[in-house]
Amino acid sequence: MKSFAYYPGCTMKTTGKAFEQSAFAIAKVLDIQMREIERWNCCGTVFSLTIDDTMHHMATIRNLVRVEAMGESEVLTLCSMCYNTLKRANEFISSDPVRLSELNDFMYKEDLKYSGHVQVRHLLEVLRDDVGWDALKAKVTNPLTALKVASYYGCALVRPEGAGVDSLEDPTVMEDLVSSLGAEPVAWLSRLECCGSYHTIGHKELVFERTERIVSEALKAGADVIVLSCPLCEFNVGARQPEVTEHVYGFKGIPVLYFTQLIGLALGIEPKELGIEDSRVLKLLEEKVEV
Repeated sequence: MKSFAYYPGCTMKTTGKAFEQSAFAIAKVLDIQMREIERWNCCGTVFSLTIDDTMHHMATIRNLVRVEAMGESEVLTLCSMCYNTLKRANEFISSDPVRLSELNDFMYKEDLKYSGHVQVRHLLEVLRDDVGWDALKAKVTNPLTALKVASYYGCALVRPEGAGVDSLEDPTVMEDLVSSLGAEPVAWLSRLECCGSYHTIGHKELVFERTERIVSEALKAGADVIVLSCPLCEFNVGARQPEVTEHVYGFKGIPVLYFTQLIGLALGIEPKELGIEDSRVLKLLEEKVEV
């Protein structure tokens, strides 16, 4: 069994509970152990671009200190935003001995000094590089052969170049995942576009425009469902759809799932155990997936 320290981040304990629930459900089947970090704190939400302000990376790096305290050298994340922030801050601090020393001085009350050697991993990377698509395919008991899936990467999963889980210009990790589950990945235009991110708070109309475009492109490509890896993207592209219907004439919605939920269905796990409650998704499953 492969063991990882697990960093949940804030959303997994609130609006993203289904993401975490389904991740643990598939991890059990795939022999992946996820040990939640004790006393974790918010990742900081976004990577600080100020190069001379080490202090703003302290909250992020403190989590990696907790990882080393567990005796682990790798930390697993689910949320694309958390992954992006943790990985970029880690590389920024660890690549400069002066910054690393300075940050450790800031965290003088910690029992350990951060070594800079923790590796930040996303579950998609682990599935591709550690488990392997062939091994995952061998675990599938309920091939999703009737499903056409639009894989949505958004911003944080592949940007910037070198910090993402795959190529910025032409990522394939989610499409390869979809294929290994027996489903058909569709080619579509909006898979790398922003969902509107935190504009959802103060500029909902912008998010409505983004959601309408993303969903419409997925439907145009023939997709039955959009699959993603970011709770904020799920909120904007998925949960916001009823509001978009009220503001955009002729808008047609589409079911949205976390990639962990899609895997769980292919592994024969009951929808309830995967946190699937959306009536549109359940209707889709009745029509195209044996559950």
